[in-house]
Order: sequence, then C-alpha cells, then structure tokens
Amino acid sequence: MTKKEDKKRLGRGLEAIFGNDVTALLDEIQEGSDGKRQVEININDIRPNPFQPRKQFDEKSLKELSDSIKEHGIFTALIVRKSFQGYEIIAGERRWRAAKIAKLATVPCVVYEFTDAQMMEISILENIQREDLNPIEEAMAYKNLMDKLDYTQEKLAKRVGKTREYCANILRLLNLPKSVQDLVINKKLTMSHVRPLLALDNEEMIYDIALKIIDEKMSVRQVEKLVKELDPSKALVKKKEKEIDPELKYVEELLEKKLQTNVNVDKKQVVIKYNDVNDLNRILDILGIIE
Repeated sequence: MTKKEDKKRLGRGLEAIFGNDVTALLDEIQEGSDGKRQVEININDIRPNPFQPRKQFDEKSLKELSDSIKEHGIFTALIVRKSFQGYEIIAGERRWRAAKIAKLATVPCVVYEFTDAQMMEISILENIQREDLNPIEEAMAYKNLMDKLDYTQEKLAKRVGKTREYCANILRLLNLPKSVQDLVINKKLTMSHVRPLLALDNEEMIYDIALKIIDEKMSVRQVEKLVKELDPSKALVKKKEKEIDPELKYVEELLEKKLQTNVNVDKKQVVIKYNDVNDLNRILDILGIIE
C-alpha cells in the first residue's frame, strides 16, 4: 500500500477504513512498511495508547518476548502517531513493553495520522479480534464504544462481529461489584460463573457467593442452582442508594473520560482506580506529574 493510498484510505469514514477486520488492516500496514517507511524512534519518546482497553499484560509472556527481541530484534514495526509530546502507540504495545524490558534504546515504527476516534476504535477492535481481552476489559471496551462513539447495541454487535445478545450479556458484567469483577480479571472466575450472580442485588451476598464458588470449585450448573434456591427476601434486598450530587457526578465523568479509568468523587475525596504500576504511570503521565 503506497503512501498516497494510505492517505486516501485514512481520509474516509471509520467503517470504510477498518471494514470488518481491523487486524487485517494493521497487518497490511506493518507488512507493507519497507525500510523507507520505517523510522527508528527513541523508546522513551513513545507512550502507551491512552485508549488501550487491555489493562493486564502477562509478565511471563512479556519476558519471553523480551528474550526473543534481545536475540532476534523486532521483526514487525510498531504503528504510532505523533502526539503533543513524542508518539503514542496505535498497535504494538506488547512489543514496546518487551523492548523496554530488553533495554532497547530505539524501536522500529511506522508513523500514521489517526484521530482520537479512529485510534480508539482501532485499539478496541484489534484487541477484541485478537481475543486479547478478559471479559471485564471487553465489557469496558464495548461501553467505551457506546459512550464515546455513540454506538447502539445493534451497531456494536455488527462492528465487533458478535450477536446482540452476547454484547448485552457481557455489558451486564459491569453491574457486578468491583470486587467480583476483579476475580474475573484475575481468572479466578469465568464469565459463565458470575452471570447467574447478576440476579442478586445484595453486593455483600454476591461477593460471598463468588468466594464460595472458588473455595468449593463449583460448576456453572451448581451456581445457577444455588442462586435459584436463595431466599428472595434475603437475596434481593437492595442497598439504599446514596444521594448523588449531579455536579460531582459530572466531575467524575469528566475525570473518567480524561483518565480512561474508574473514578469516584464525593465531597471529601477523589478516588482514582488503577490496575498495576504501568497503569498508574499512564495516569500520572496524563496528569503531567511524571517525567
């Protein structure tokens, strides 16, 4: 694909750019990037994709990739875009992280111009199509597409190649307590195990049952049976919802959009959630308080 063809393609709408397969487009860009298109960029001038839906990176897998890079180098260039401060990764964050572990000074890159909306859709659809996301990350990615790009569930299902029912079910996982979502993220529970718990409205009970599932190594069928047998008067007791100040809620939403993470704001404190050290550094970088 020539540079002229690239610009023509990228000048069209999102769906025209990506078609039905984002990974095919990215592979086409990377495989077609000859030596003239590639540039070596200082690894410290590159930042993670702010729209990256994937928050969990397997340390063992990164170490293996790092060892391979030390021995053979990076075969496939990263795709990046110029930002106000260096470059942002569009595709290739695992390679970038592994290259940092390998202590490389520079990495091969292909620079493209993408808007925030295009970059977000590329990041989300690429990870979904490569099946790199855990169910909670996938649900958050779907929610971002709906919130920030005004996707309906019908359009979402079409773009990610899933049924509307599948999308609706995985989005409901975000209604689970954060403590239970973390158990799914850490692969202690599967999506099938926690779905029956959505019938319950008592957060403490949901978490207790989640721990019981792990301790007793319960099957999905056993979980479904347990939830059905619970006393509805105990299982469906809703906690009294605290009153939410609309102005604080607005501030909370602004911060979540800016930082791409969960934020809680009340009259006395602001709580910013992060997943690991790398995610914390990403947030600090956005806030401009880390070099």
